[in-house]
Amino acid sequence: MFAENVTTEEINDLPLYQFSGGIFIIDTFEKLDFYLPLIKDQKILGFDTETKPSFKKGKNNPVSLLQLTSKTQAFLIRINKIGLPPEISDILIDNNIKKIGLAIKDDIKILKNIAGFEPTSFIDLQDYVSDFGIEAMSLKKITAIVLNKRISKSQQVTNWDREELSEAQQIYAATDAWACLQVYNKLNQEK
Repeated sequence: MFAENVTTEEINDLPLYQFSGGIFIIDTFEKLDFYLPLIKDQKILGFDTETKPSFKKGKNNPVSLLQLTSKTQAFLIRINKIGLPPEISDILIDNNIKKIGLAIKDDIKILKNIAGFEPTSFIDLQDYVSDFGIEAMSLKKITAIVLNKRISKSQQVTNWDREELSEAQQIYAATDAWACLQVYNKLNQEK
């Protein structure tokens, strides 16, 4: 039903796919209070994090951003500005909210180091797609195989700690978490 893998050339021929819904930056506790009911109301969320890249061997930067997305909304939580509040940890441990991401083991480990919590209801697409015969491991390839769309990774190594995130960074961050959700939903339609 799905290809096992896809080439870069095949991906480049596909139409660009990016999040076009509402993007909400949460960088204050007032914004967190405002948007929290919208996040908690979801039964399933796309999940990802971003970290300022380090170009020095052995140096790792702390996580800068946590992305949680619904089908039409992206919540970009600036961990570098507000930390990981208990209200967000509560979502990460909520068994009634599925969190869909890719290669999430390290993301969860980093977040657990900030605020100790026991994550529940996380689904890693790298594991999930294997049930459909897909061998590709990158979000770019999995999105191409399942959705026949191309996502851009051009903002991946930008400065996620900058004072204001650029529009391109916001769209990239939203797309990464949202694409995970879209892939998961499409695979569930195929079951």
